[in-house]
Amino acid sequence: MLVAGAVVLGVGLLFVLWSAPGGGQRDAKGPAPERAAGPAVGWGFTHTQFSADRGADAAAERAAHLLAGQPMAQNQHLMGWGAGNPEPSPGRYAFDDLDRRMALIRRTGGTPVLTLCCAPDWMKGGTPGRTDWSRLEKAPEPEHFADFAALAGKVARRYPEIRHFVVWNEFKGFFDDAKGRWDAENYTRLYNLVYQELKKADERNQVGGPYLVMDSYVPGDDRYPSALKGPWGHVDQRTLDAFAYWNRHKAGADFVVVDGSSYSKDDRYAPGVFPAARKFAEVGRWLRNRTGLPLWWAEWYVEVADEKGGRRGWSERKRVAAQAVALIEMAEGGATSGFYWNPEGDGKGQGGPACPGCLWSSTESADGGRELPMWSLLARFSHAFPPDAQPREMATGSDGILGLSDGRTALLVNTAGRPGAARVAGKERVLDGYGVRWISLAQ
Repeated sequence: MLVAGAVVLGVGLLFVLWSAPGGGQRDAKGPAPERAAGPAVGWGFTHTQFSADRGADAAAERAAHLLAGQPMAQNQHLMGWGAGNPEPSPGRYAFDDLDRRMALIRRTGGTPVLTLCCAPDWMKGGTPGRTDWSRLEKAPEPEHFADFAALAGKVARRYPEIRHFVVWNEFKGFFDDAKGRWDAENYTRLYNLVYQELKKADERNQVGGPYLVMDSYVPGDDRYPSALKGPWGHVDQRTLDAFAYWNRHKAGADFVVVDGSSYSKDDRYAPGVFPAARKFAEVGRWLRNRTGLPLWWAEWYVEVADEKGGRRGWSERKRVAAQAVALIEMAEGGATSGFYWNPEGDGKGQGGPACPGCLWSSTESADGGRELPMWSLLARFSHAFPPDAQPREMATGSDGILGLSDGRTALLVNTAGRPGAARVAGKERVLDGYGVRWISLAQ
């Protein structure tokens, strides 16, 4: 196997060819796209149903202390995922849940982001004054798009500290079953009305979309083929068509935001669990080349969920390593910001006491609110590679060990389940199986 040689340049490293994780050669793609100047909040997480704003007092306080110790971006949805119906009937508002979440973000020093989803029932054919949570993901009816935009403006004025807004979530309710494609036309109509209302509320507000899921299919699966492809497969052409429509017809955008997984639409990895994450870099390059806008990942996933939505199949060590590889690849693709989904479980069925992949243990338990391994990774990554950094993927001269560096700090990840070693900045670095290691390159 051909393995790259290293040339030490100051405190950095330069390589042109290196071994891909899991074996095989990986050709250098040339310089990664520069990160766009402008709106970027860095790496953080999205609050969901259970978070540090509620639960046992001592546990919630521990989690809040954890957040305050490493402030980062905190994303919250308008309705759902911990927030009740903000406008149960026209002109009658209920902001208690949002107030509580915003108070947490404020007191822990987080950068607030609001995802404008979902819509009150009366905007989607429901009865005013009633909330049917089974219909949460239904889109507002076109005749109520302006009402939803007005609600967005109301919320923006209520929380003037929020400067970053994401319009809707995963095109929920915008799939046209009759045509078998995404209804990008109506989504873009909604987006434009919200964009204009938010800019009217305060011209400093930063707005982005379209929050599409970059679904893909593995090589050999010829469903919805597209030119955006790699060893990991190809992105669904219908998704690219929807993106192209929004990109052509949007009233404006300060950043572009999407989500996705390293595995395919039918839960397969190609060519393997770790190299499949290259999808994040290649999708990111494609988006940046077509928009020139700062790139955000609203969600990302590396571990296939079970039938109940849980992710328990891997050891936490492997899980953290896979997440670290995803972060490396997203950064390599030009992303400046991203939000880890679901910081804690309910302490019972959802995640259980151990809560695989959670950031902290459940605050629903008196002993909860304690740091978990994914928090350590996310907090360190957020601090080491802020939006104004220009990190680049490093070759390590070792089969299966990936690296990311900005010349000051290096993140190394062993994608093999056995120990491995790599030379970085003239020294041999040993990593345990699925090990994640941070190295200061300062001399």
